[in-house]
Amino acid sequence: MFSVPAFILAAALTLQPADTSVVEITFDVGAEDGAVMAALFDSQAAYDGGGAPVGAAMIDVAGGERVARFEGLPPGDYALRAFHDVNGDGQMNTNPFGMPTEPFAFSNNAVGNMGPASWDRARFTVSGETRQTITLR
Repeated sequence: MFSVPAFILAAALTLQPADTSVVEITFDVGAEDGAVMAALFDSQAAYDGGGAPVGAAMIDVAGGERVARFEGLPPGDYALRAFHDVNGDGQMNTNPFGMPTEPFAFSNNAVGNMGPASWDRARFTVSGETRQTITLR
């Protein structure tokens, strides 16, 4: 007969993962070419360019994909930035004045004023499974 010592069993029970959440974003695109590049942030500082995203995805629009799924996230506030790389060059193209020439979007379909949407407009609370549909324009 096999028995597990109580201290090993107790240690195993404490290693269970904490509650995690999922963010699923469906992208409404105007072109059927290229890919959508998306980055998910968990703080205003990171969202504003001061840190790395907690998740990133490349959605193959030309291959029929439209959904990005970020799993294993702790509950909290998040914001997403995305652009549609229509020409497939791996970057968001801009005109000589720095204005984007490829479609882009933010979570909550937030819009910016003379720049990207603010954290406050793009931020959404995640707990459990959270879904959004975002239109790239």
